[in-house]
Amino acid sequence: MMVVPLTRGEFESGVGTCDDEAESTNWIRYAAAGTLAASGVLLVTGNKRLGVVTAVSGAALALIDQQETVRKCWDKLPEFLEELQGLLSRTQAAVEDLSSQSQKLRQALGK
Repeated sequence: MMVVPLTRGEFESGVGTCDDEAESTNWIRYAAAGTLAASGVLLVTGNKRLGVVTAVSGAALALIDQQETVRKCWDKLPEFLEELQGLLSRTQAAVEDLSSQSQKLRQALGK
């Protein structure tokens, strides 16, 4: 038979401290999830205005909970916009090239 030593956790021994920020984050996370779930129910039942308002408040709570993630995304936004601008300029060049090729083909076919 094996004997497993049982140790006391931080909170049981009285040595550790209770982290108020972690507990409030959990409550914010639960509130955000509940609010988003409630907004889904409201939207499905046909209460569009109230559902949208509830969804916006749930999204705001989720953003409050995920501040570090929002900060990282905000910092990456200029890079993303530059990539998007490059993609749009390449797409515009491709469309212009396609248009000129189409025009040449029409002239070649005599239309």
